[in-house]
Amino acid sequence: MTKSGITSKEAKLHAILDAATELLANKPTASLTEIADHAGIGVATLHRYVESREQLMLQLCLRVTKVVGETIKRLAEETKDEEAYIPALVEELIPMGDKIHYLTNEASLYYSEEMAAAEREILEPVRASIRSLQQKGIMRQDLDSEWILNVLYSLLILTWQQVQQGNIAKNAAAKLVLDTLYRGVRT
Repeated sequence: MTKSGITSKEAKLHAILDAATELLANKPTASLTEIADHAGIGVATLHRYVESREQLMLQLCLRVTKVVGETIKRLAEETKDEEAYIPALVEELIPMGDKIHYLTNEASLYYSEEMAAAEREILEPVRASIRSLQQKGIMRQDLDSEWILNVLYSLLILTWQQVQQGNIAKNAAAKLVLDTLYRGVRT
């Protein structure tokens, strides 16, 4: 066990899944061989961790949901000032753009009620924050909170893509998301 309570095998699987997510976000049709190469391992080693592409996709979805969910939950608990929550969230989630992009674009997720329920659950602190900011008059009350959440989600993905393509500087990305979001929904 490591300090964080995970075994070295789990840590290796997490590293493989992170590398796979990074590659698949940019190349959704990547083969298992390409994924193994991107992770810096052989395909035989990859098969010790996942038996098939379908199992890899399931593991990816579960890992992404966990990582993004933990970040959202942690920030909700740490951020006492509700107005600071959304900016802090944007700062932390932009570097996770590949994971969020993967979650929203993986076709197999559209048919999984389990994954849909997990996504609804992990986004609940964000929904609650948006509703609270609407009630305080900081965000527009005439817009549905789910709409605002989806706009935020879309902005995060778009911004990550633009950073990856070199169109936006990484250090300017969060400000751009927040300026775009608040000028569209702020009173």
